[in-house]
Amino acid sequence: MLKHFTKQEKSWMMYDWANSAYSTIITAAVLPIFFKSVTRGAGINPNIADSYWGYGTAVASIIVALFAPILGTLGDYKNMKMRLFRVFLVIGLISTAALAFTDQWQVILGIYIITVIGFSGANIFYDAFLVDVTTEDKMDRVSSYGYAIGYIGGSTIPFVISIALIMFGEKIGIPVLLATQISFMITAVWWAVFSIPMLKNVKQIHYIEHGPKMIVESINRLRKTFGNVKKYRKIFLFLLAYFFYIDGVGTIIRMATVYGDSIGIGSETMLLALMVIQIVAFPCAIIFGRLAERFGSSKMIMSGIFIYMLICILGYRMTTALEFWGIAMLVASAQGGIQAISRSHYGKMIPKENANEFFGIYDIFGKFSAIMGPTLFALSSQLTGSSRFGVLSVMIQFIIGATIFMIAEKKSPQKASLQTN
Repeated sequence: MLKHFTKQEKSWMMYDWANSAYSTIITAAVLPIFFKSVTRGAGINPNIADSYWGYGTAVASIIVALFAPILGTLGDYKNMKMRLFRVFLVIGLISTAALAFTDQWQVILGIYIITVIGFSGANIFYDAFLVDVTTEDKMDRVSSYGYAIGYIGGSTIPFVISIALIMFGEKIGIPVLLATQISFMITAVWWAVFSIPMLKNVKQIHYIEHGPKMIVESINRLRKTFGNVKKYRKIFLFLLAYFFYIDGVGTIIRMATVYGDSIGIGSETMLLALMVIQIVAFPCAIIFGRLAERFGSSKMIMSGIFIYMLICILGYRMTTALEFWGIAMLVASAQGGIQAISRSHYGKMIPKENANEFFGIYDIFGKFSAIMGPTLFALSSQLTGSSRFGVLSVMIQFIIGATIFMIAEKKSPQKASLQTN
């Protein structure tokens, strides 16, 4: 499947294989369910627990968003991109492994926030490496294949092992608590081992030279970029649209299992459905990439937004496990595709030598959107006493995102160019 890609492209893709274990087990499935079971044991109302999880996610996102732009500008300097990538990778690995050593909900939430910082920080530099490993005409395909192999490998194999341990471990003398904690250690080990090709083979090709005061220079460059909003109007309109629609995608990923638990969908049903999502999402992400090459990335991003609007409506009305499965398949059809094509669509708009700076800005829009969605979900659930209104509130983000994206696409094509001295 990957024979037509270069060694650097394949090594870059393998990091999606590596960190997708975190995305599934920590972000979407095992940890949220574990958190809900621990809070239930502590006598906390399920809707309040949903709010705590949403607020925790928002706090982590604020921290990452505040530092993302300056980290991005630092990463543009020669030899800095990989150094910073390694720092955040280590933070993510150590904190993920630490989840295996606690069953206190407050500690779990605190460590989870640190894992988000490590995972998200590393992704700033991982995304920016896309311009170093491939050419513009292959970006949609390389980006979508990265998500695809992440689904079939990183999301599926460690997830299946973890779920098997949790569901059947007691038959061989492994309690559910221990099996769950082992799954967190499996995630950390998987993430570490399959990051090795990225660390060995991916190099920073596009960079700018730095003077003796890198941080001061970085701040000045960042200020200059934000000061030229009019010059980069198409890029910033796209980022504003991305801010809203990726908010919806991220909120559904983060809150799906806690929401399903609150309306009575069994844990086993949710875990099996999430496993199937990873398998179905594999070909769908590749198809999204191929369709983007044929019809354009803009049309495929809009298609993904409309699918998620339908998901919000169906999620609000959901009452049975069968309906949960139907919604899960819709998520699988668009989840990887809309993220992959958004990344490559943006990558083609920005200057390669300033990729980290622009991806740092890209990340701040993504992370601040991750504050709004979970917070809106949490407040809606808390104020109404029902998580259904939390799901419905996400619809607003997709409507606003689609509107701004269509406005952005009416602007004439442009590619940013920065003065770096």
